[in-house]
Amino acid sequence: MHQAALADGSEGWPATPPGGYPAPEPDRLTRFVLRLYERSPRWAVPLAAVGCVAVGMSYALLSNPTHADPDAAPTCLLKLTTGLDCPGCGGTRALWYVLHGDLPAAARHHFVFIFALPFLAYLFVAWAGSQAFGWRMPELRISSKVIGGFLAAWLAFSVLRNLPWAPFTSLYV
Repeated sequence: MHQAALADGSEGWPATPPGGYPAPEPDRLTRFVLRLYERSPRWAVPLAAVGCVAVGMSYALLSNPTHADPDAAPTCLLKLTTGLDCPGCGGTRALWYVLHGDLPAAARHHFVFIFALPFLAYLFVAWAGSQAFGWRMPELRISSKVIGGFLAAWLAFSVLRNLPWAPFTSLYV
């Protein structure tokens, strides 16, 4: 397709817009967050992330999800409305078993979570160490194909664990 010549004799679109575009002025909340970020020490964000992980682990330890009443209503909205196990169903119980050192029981509740846990832990420690202390740990390079394969395996696991016949009923939690 042939483009028409511009008034100045050049062909196509101009390389840059005339005069450029002005950057939008940030609002008050954005300015506040940026000021807070600039003034905070570099270890503050990793410390907050560690705090969030600690809260999640504390919840798993204190709630003891393995001893729920047999007639208790499910707390998962998908399980409550459809009766199906969601992709994360059993993850809290698996975390509880991991924190107590019982890996076979943890894998019984959510095998994919247990498989991913060492990778997630390494990625978190590498990120937090780099942010807080400037550590340079070996980078874990995960290709998009590997991530896609993992997500496909997780999807297959999520579907297979809801099938109502053997051997898939052994995946019920």
